[in-house]
Amino acid sequence: MRIKTGLTAAFLALSLTTAASAENHMDKALEDAKDAREAHMELYSFNMSLLGGMAKGALPYDADSAGKAADSLAALTMMDQTRYWIEGSDEMSIDDTRAKPEIWENMADFQKKETDLIAAAKAMQGAASQSLEALQGAIGPLGGACGACHKVYRAPKT
Repeated sequence: MRIKTGLTAAFLALSLTTAASAENHMDKALEDAKDAREAHMELYSFNMSLLGGMAKGALPYDADSAGKAADSLAALTMMDQTRYWIEGSDEMSIDDTRAKPEIWENMADFQKKETDLIAAAKAMQGAASQSLEALQGAIGPLGGACGACHKVYRAPKT
């Protein structure tokens, strides 16, 4: 009887430890996904701010810098982001994110918006170093592609 009780207690302790370990691993995966996508978005913003500043005349146009920023944006859009978008890493499930649960409820639309961003970034890549006028012509569609996703799938700052 004592051995059976001891084995039962050991099995229960092992089960609880395994469950806690799996939960901690999932929490880390969700946090890592959130952190990675936030870093990715910061890089988008960093490059967009240069291009947008030039387009508005707030920064002097420099073809070389504009081309490099556009190349960086295009490269960012081509990076595999699938590990960033783990279900359960939304604003309702974890802290410090603005990703709305609607992303996972309408993944096909979310992915379509990603495809639109890729096309707009490629267009900017072709335009940015040509001339200020070409950059200005490409900035609206690029900003629109970013905004189209943010309006639907990003919660406002609180």
